[in-house]
Amino acid sequence: MAGVNLASSASLKLEPPRLMLAEPILTMRGIARSFGNVKALAGVDVTVYPGEVLGVVGESGSGKSTLLRMMNLEDTPDAGTYHLALPGHEDQNLFTLDRFERRMLRARHIGIVYQNPHLGLLMNHTSSGNVAERLLIAGKRNFAELRARARESLDASEFPIERMDARPRELSGGMQQRVQLAKAIALEPAVLLLDEPTTGLDVSVQALVLDTLKRLQRDRKITMVLVSHDLGVIRTMADRVMVMRRGEVVEQGLADQIFQDPQHEYTQQLVHAKL
Repeated sequence: MAGVNLASSASLKLEPPRLMLAEPILTMRGIARSFGNVKALAGVDVTVYPGEVLGVVGESGSGKSTLLRMMNLEDTPDAGTYHLALPGHEDQNLFTLDRFERRMLRARHIGIVYQNPHLGLLMNHTSSGNVAERLLIAGKRNFAELRARARESLDASEFPIERMDARPRELSGGMQQRVQLAKAIALEPAVLLLDEPTTGLDVSVQALVLDTLKRLQRDRKITMVLVSHDLGVIRTMADRVMVMRRGEVVEQGLADQIFQDPQHEYTQQLVHAKL
């Protein structure tokens, strides 16, 4: 880990994700994906540790959203493997799962918040019904339990409970993102994926959404992968940062290291442009 003197820092009490002492919860190796002649991902490796926030940053077309779709098992790469460390589950390449198996695994173990709420929500269903839908897919059937769990998740995402029966199409963009977040965390997923969750929101609303995410991560130790082109969002949230360009990872490291002493020319350009 460049920039960190472990010998002189032995007395520091850093969390395991920062020192990489824990076993990875998410591992991807050699992920390659092309669309025609366009190489979206070129042999990308990803490692995520329990309880950390990995920030993935890069300009449009860098491959970061394609990578997130792979993590959510929405697409299959041309090459590569994907493993999640799930208690009681066989360790296998998740890309070998069939469509039904992928759907069940996503419902139970992977949460996602999309940039566009229309991708994650049923806009004409109630907000509580959207959360309940995820619980139903995972096998929950008791109405009282569904209602209670939906209420609990909405409350945890700081959604106003008095509006839990409002439809997302009646809500602001910030409130729609909170419904997505409630749906994503309803079953305490192993990994929460965040795809540009604050893009398009007013600055004040962005700050509120980020505060909610930070509180959830702190209180519940949720493992997160946050994709964003906004370095301010990444710097606010991430423990580690992975910088992507043209389908490749050009630099990665601790967030402080990346922002204070970027090594790759492309990373330097991103950081200096932000500053």
